[in-house]
Amino acid sequence: AVAFSSGMSAMTTAILALTKSGSHVVLFNDCYRRTRQFVSKVLDRFGVASTLIPPGDLDALAKALRPETRLVVSEAPTNPYQNVVDLRRLGKLCGERNVKTLIDSTFATPVNLRPGQHGIDLVAHSGTKYLSGHNDVLAGFVAGPSHLISLLRELRDVTGAILDPHAAYLVLRGMKTLAVRVEQQNRSALALAKALEAHPRVRRVWYPGLASH
Repeated sequence: AVAFSSGMSAMTTAILALTKSGSHVVLFNDCYRRTRQFVSKVLDRFGVASTLIPPGDLDALAKALRPETRLVVSEAPTNPYQNVVDLRRLGKLCGERNVKTLIDSTFATPVNLRPGQHGIDLVAHSGTKYLSGHNDVLAGFVAGPSHLISLLRELRDVTGAILDPHAAYLVLRGMKTLAVRVEQQNRSALALAKALEAHPRVRRVWYPGLASH
């Protein structure tokens, strides 16, 4: 894994490290707004094309892949609607085409989901949120195989998006309680989701733990 000064610097560095002029990126259109903006607007200035596809639609993904496609980007689950893509099918589909996959798994945390175990190449986390858990640090991380992580680390050192030592300490402090915090948050969120779903003035609740999701 490699650490960055923010979640967005982790995502942008990973995308830049795996693409070049003439490349093509596929992005699920319910990704984090700034990631979507970077792929669709910034990359275009450097000759990297992109295609946006509907949330979790792997049939649309299969049609969107091109010979020059180098990367597919998604969140799992997405924020805020918590759409959950079939990661095993996604990894298999892209692996057969030699296309790398990058999943932002911030919302799930490693307690609830580890995309690398389902065939995903790179997994990103904003350490600003659950990993730290105390609202006092900006940080980002990308984990994956060493031959890919080395590309990200080299580019990070050039761009300077390096996590400072004190921020690293704060994230380590927060991760000591990550499991107990997330387990309690899971229980609280499910109870709240069930209560809201049963409320007559609530039309719909988006939460993966509900049978209706």
